[in-house]
Amino acid sequence: MDLSSLKQNFKGEITESEQDIEHYSRDASIFQIAPQAIVFPKDVADVESLVKFAIEQKATQPNISLTPRGGGTDMTGGSINDSIILDTTKHLNVISEQTDTSVKTESGVMFRDLEVKLTAKNRMMPAYPVSKAWVSVGGMTGNNCGGEKTFKYGQAKDFVEELEVVLGDGNSYIIKPLNESELQTKMALQNFEGSFYREIYRLVTDNARLLHDAKPTTSKNSSGYYLWDVWDGKTFDLTQLFVGSQGTLGIITKIKWRLVPIQRHTRLLIFFLKDLKQLGQIVTHANELNPESFEIFDKHTFKLALRYLPEIVSKMKGSRLKMFWQFLPELWMTIKGGLPEVVLLAEFVGNDEESVSKQVADAEHNIRSHFNLPTHISRSHAESQKYWTIRRESYNLLRQHNARKISAPFIEDIVVHPDQLPEFMPRLDAILAKYPDFVYTIAGHAGDANFHIIPLVDVSEEKHRKQIITMSDEVFKLVKEYAGSMAGEHNDGLVRGTFLPFMFGDKVFELFKRTKQIFDPLNIFNPHKKTEADLTFYAEHVRHN
Repeated sequence: MDLSSLKQNFKGEITESEQDIEHYSRDASIFQIAPQAIVFPKDVADVESLVKFAIEQKATQPNISLTPRGGGTDMTGGSINDSIILDTTKHLNVISEQTDTSVKTESGVMFRDLEVKLTAKNRMMPAYPVSKAWVSVGGMTGNNCGGEKTFKYGQAKDFVEELEVVLGDGNSYIIKPLNESELQTKMALQNFEGSFYREIYRLVTDNARLLHDAKPTTSKNSSGYYLWDVWDGKTFDLTQLFVGSQGTLGIITKIKWRLVPIQRHTRLLIFFLKDLKQLGQIVTHANELNPESFEIFDKHTFKLALRYLPEIVSKMKGSRLKMFWQFLPELWMTIKGGLPEVVLLAEFVGNDEESVSKQVADAEHNIRSHFNLPTHISRSHAESQKYWTIRRESYNLLRQHNARKISAPFIEDIVVHPDQLPEFMPRLDAILAKYPDFVYTIAGHAGDANFHIIPLVDVSEEKHRKQIITMSDEVFKLVKEYAGSMAGEHNDGLVRGTFLPFMFGDKVFELFKRTKQIFDPLNIFNPHKKTEADLTFYAEHVRHN
């Protein structure tokens, strides 16, 4: 790739070193794709220069493309590609204009740095993932991420108020909600901006019924393009289209986030469930008690935590001896009656300690009066931390103690409806049981019926690489049968994009493809993902080690 003309106008760094190519050929997915170059744009003008360079070179280099990358934690292969990778974290990392209700960030800001600044002002952006220590806000936006607080607050799309995006003509645009008068003004423009407003408006209005019926009814979704949320008859909001687009429609450079206050006091109510038949009823009932978070992990996760207890304790703050004592009740419970099938964690919050204590006590009484199962209220922050550490860290332990196997996040983000869980979970278990070579744990967000199932796979064996695809096919067919979503938080990328026509139907998939063409007619932005995903490309780039 000849980058000489780009270097004339580019202020950031460009590397084509072997070591960097190797590093940027992988993210947290099962794929490996070697780029030709990695660039570190200094500012928004650099991003514009990159897009204009790609436009100019497209005729002679038809495979040239631009893929934005933040923390490199994408589980779908969304941040790797075979052309140019844009690492936004080195320079595009400024936090500005923080108020009590909003904050502006550049896309390369790491969420951990944003969280420190927000916490100092007693504010939070609650749509963060479990991997919040390693993710960038641009990646969070591109994936429409969520996490443990999504049950109460919503996903990233519910907190993005405004975006700055470099689009397919190489220019930056401010994308924000418009009223009808503002929309008419935009559509009257005789340029690229006017064109994409007119075409998207026509697309969503001409296909309003089709899109209404296609909108997932689960509480979470990060699959497809959210065309159904763009126009409600009063507000035209293209932020809803760019959130969750995984850099396939343009390159997000700045984000304005809505903020909420942090509640000062928390208490955790833990349920130990021996019989999965009650799971759906319990989740539906507990949801009505209004916890801020409602999480779940299975007996495999619990067993793993006890097996590697010293490492779990090392993740917790405080005296190690004191932390070990925290786990004696669980060890005794295991000896006395065996492990529960699942553990449920419902966290209640508020600004008044007494009212939070009453709320969690009332919730425990309510659950016990309706269901015959053991419950426990955490007595301290350290005890709550114990359960959160199991929930957040057990999968990393599984991966670390299986040297030959890699994490294979290809079915890990499914969502159904809570009342379907008693039927759905045994059928899901039956599918997983057909693949005994795959080691896995199940954890996730019970309130949303959103489960992360990330098998460990020895990808050096061709049989296992093929089974990844066949298992995906079986699981997604089951998810569709229950009108669920194959991606609650982690999006489509390479790994699920190829299933979009099956999940949404050919007509809606054609609307997704048309959306991609409207914003990216030259296919510059992050190809091979979402509507451009291809099963052959998928199979060819699954890692072998």
